[in-house]
Amino acid sequence: MYGTDDAGDGNADARARGSWNRRRFVGALAGAAAVVTVPSPAPPEEPGADGTAADGTASGGTASEAGGGKQAPESRPAHRADSGPHPLYLGTYTSGENGGKGIGKASYDPETGAITGTGVLAEVPDPSFLAVHPDGRTLYAVDERDDGAVTAVRLADGTVLGSRSTGGSAPCHVSVHPGGRWLLSANYGSGSVAVHPLDASGAPGERTALVTHTAPSPGPGQQGPHAHQFLTAPDGEHVLAVDLGTDTVYTYRLDTAHGTLTEVSRATARPGAGPRHLTFHPGGRYAYLANEVDDTVAVCAYDAASGRLTIGEPQSSGSRDGVTNYPAEFVVSADGAYAFLANRGDNTVARYAVEDDGARLRLLGTVPVEGDFPRQIALSPDGGLLFAANQRSGTVSVFRVDGGELRLAGEPFASPVAVCAVPL
Repeated sequence: MYGTDDAGDGNADARARGSWNRRRFVGALAGAAAVVTVPSPAPPEEPGADGTAADGTASGGTASEAGGGKQAPESRPAHRADSGPHPLYLGTYTSGENGGKGIGKASYDPETGAITGTGVLAEVPDPSFLAVHPDGRTLYAVDERDDGAVTAVRLADGTVLGSRSTGGSAPCHVSVHPGGRWLLSANYGSGSVAVHPLDASGAPGERTALVTHTAPSPGPGQQGPHAHQFLTAPDGEHVLAVDLGTDTVYTYRLDTAHGTLTEVSRATARPGAGPRHLTFHPGGRYAYLANEVDDTVAVCAYDAASGRLTIGEPQSSGSRDGVTNYPAEFVVSADGAYAFLANRGDNTVARYAVEDDGARLRLLGTVPVEGDFPRQIALSPDGGLLFAANQRSGTVSVFRVDGGELRLAGEPFASPVAVCAVPL
């Protein structure tokens, strides 16, 4: 039985994407946004009698006391373990106008946020999205081309460990299963998701799974499925594929011995929503969905036992009236108290307080990125900095994070067609 949420009828102004190359190059001072609180769907049953999730972590978040609509507590700036330069890796398009030469290599100061460019890690073609192995030794990039691939690069010296076909076109997302043995990728152009094994060196092997989304039928304005993200749920047993073309989030059970996928649930957004990116709250019972096409976000309830995701009602991305905007990516603070959303077109980062143990998002306002088209955002490991990769302006903006507040840290750093920033 599918876990499907009928969030309501889509609106007529859904701005659909066509082919994958339009996704690559599409592109066109927000004031304080109104405070909006929208209830999430009813939470799933508690994972266990002891109040723990399937992976043994506490099932509740630390954002607020449950119930009562209390605001998230004030948060102090993150403690910094050291002040030396930290590595930063940058994704780009090598085939685009004024594009980069491969995976960019830089460093940043964790105190000031200042970025220093140090060259190219590896000359990978069109490395538009990056992910790092849990052991920190290997970086993975999608090769976002018609004949899509994933490439592994050793961080110590930039050696390319190998590339493998994803079995589809225009892969736009890659992630590593927390166990470190499986690589997950999403093919936007062909609407499919793939699994590759990883050997002891971090190199990918031949695919063990490839699933194309053939149902439901494409949403309004879409020509077919467009898988945009493939990630692991906090329970570690389920992996979720977010598909913009079919307005659906698919849940699969991953066989961690053989790398195969079994579909167990589907969650359907309202027609024309265009779901793009999903991020889990640290508590594991809720997640936040960015809908690219209809410019909304939603709180989702998640049941670890079944893998069932339930999509809540749409709410504001914080974009200004009259601005064509495409929400891109959510990140959540490690303490679960705040969430941040990249808004392409409005060119802002929206700030949310996370309430009721993850069940609610309350819009606090937006902050200009001082760049154009923030494609991706990421928090530094200590949570003290937020990086925004601005595709059209070819810059990376850095913000100091103080609870739910963001303060720009100096001038944005110039980086060719910046579409991904991964701070370590």
